[in-house]
Amino acid sequence: MFTGIVEELGEVVSVEDRGDAARLRLRGPLVTGDVEHGDSIAVNGVCLTVVDVADGEFTADVIAETLSRSSLGALAPGSRVNLERAMALGARLDGHLVQGHVDGTGTIAARTDSDSGTDITVDLPPGLGKYLVEKGSITVDGISLTVVEVTDGHFTVSLIPTTLALTTLGHKQPGEPVNLEVDVLAKYVERLLGDRTAGDRTADGRTAGTGAGK
Repeated sequence: MFTGIVEELGEVVSVEDRGDAARLRLRGPLVTGDVEHGDSIAVNGVCLTVVDVADGEFTADVIAETLSRSSLGALAPGSRVNLERAMALGARLDGHLVQGHVDGTGTIAARTDSDSGTDITVDLPPGLGKYLVEKGSITVDGISLTVVEVTDGHFTVSLIPTTLALTTLGHKQPGEPVNLEVDVLAKYVERLLGDRTAGDRTADGRTAGTGAGK
């Protein structure tokens, strides 16, 4: 579990193609300071398991499912990445609960820069828009952000200068992909409401309860 508060802007050192998988070597002196084999690090919002760590670098394997559902397959040596270690129990939750399980990739549609910050509009993949609400939480490339506006097919977030300076969103431009993870609480609510609705139906589809079908 993560918080969406990026700890370090790391860099891809190498990418090893393994057919339907890949092995990444990434540089992150801060996040590797206390991690060991088997620990979790979020890379652009994707939870990866540390294979080995040495000299401020770590390696992680990325399976086919992760490559197909995230933008990690587009990484190359020199690419900058957002890094965050798994949260410690009892630590401050400054962002929101982030699983590191990417729901899909969006595309930056527009970027408006000003002295006070930047507004970024992201086109959503099908099916994710229903989980977003204004002032709710969304994870973009591993960054916990607040939704400013959501309309059919896209949403907008506002970034302060600190976020721009310390994350990949400071450099990304329209047309580039970003990993998206919606608030898991929204998905739980959807599942619970769906189960309750199903429970209120009889086998023939009529509403259950006293006087049902009359």
